[in-house]
Amino acid sequence: MSKKGPVSDFITHHYRHFNAASLVDAAMAYEDQLNSDAMMMITLAGAMSTAELGLSLAEMIRQDKVHIITCTGANLEEDVFNLVAHDYYKRIPNYRDLSPEDEQDLLNHHFNRVTDTCIPEEEAMRRIETHLVERWVKASERDERYFPHEYFYDLLLSGDLEDDYQIDPKNSWLLAAAEKNIPVIVPGWEDSTCGNFFASHCIVGRTHPSATKSGIEYMMMLSDWYKKNAGNGVGFFQIGGGIAGDFPICVVPMMEQDLGLTDTPLWSYFCQISDSTTSYGSYSGAVPNEKITWGKLGIDTPKFIIESDATIVAPLIFAYLLGW
Repeated sequence: MSKKGPVSDFITHHYRHFNAASLVDAAMAYEDQLNSDAMMMITLAGAMSTAELGLSLAEMIRQDKVHIITCTGANLEEDVFNLVAHDYYKRIPNYRDLSPEDEQDLLNHHFNRVTDTCIPEEEAMRRIETHLVERWVKASERDERYFPHEYFYDLLLSGDLEDDYQIDPKNSWLLAAAEKNIPVIVPGWEDSTCGNFFASHCIVGRTHPSATKSGIEYMMMLSDWYKKNAGNGVGFFQIGGGIAGDFPICVVPMMEQDLGLTDTPLWSYFCQISDSTTSYGSYSGAVPNEKITWGKLGIDTPKFIIESDATIVAPLIFAYLLGW
């Protein structure tokens, strides 16, 4: 193992028990997966892009420590929002004290709040909309179809936004992913701001729903990728819960049970960072062993759950893997 930096040394020395120890164990096991030439998927729920996870995740991608990403439509677009409108964001440390009138005032000034951070509608969302609509319309006119992330990849790689960058582009995880051309799975993309944009333009007839490939086609794409890349194992690093985690983990039992591909390897590693508590019927709060019963994980699969805030935990794990 190569020499680690001060952040890594700090956590390995001080994080000895409870969730802290789970963090270190999960990081070390992740590194073992990479050393065994396994592939790694990271799933992004919540608002990790608005939390600026790209500050560490982008370098993880560049250093080939992430090979495929599944994210919500919000995380897909919000990384680009931050890239072009960072200076216009408003942070509200006292967000817990806001009254309904305060919230209405934010809306009146075109700020959409995500916990303590407000995304500026005009400078972020509408600036991206124009470029995406051009691509959606062109695809409709040509009877072409693309995945949601492919439109974003095309936009970023075209250079159309370069003059609008307000952060160092090395801190955009989606740009790093586009430059590496790694797969990005975006289930339920229509549940996002840009998905709403797309629906509205379909309603008025400017583009057509078929211009964007569906979630079923994402599952087909993921199945094909998994079949080609699971020889040394594929690990599953889940940030949060929801569809970003639920959708891709099901590719293994789908291939095994529904396609009849009985030699499909189970996921070779599992870690979830979540503040969701175990409760009746909760999937996000389910202990990893429950996934054994669904044909996703095995008895001997390294399994970790870190019950903490992903905005704190994920950068520390990534720092360890990057040797910071």
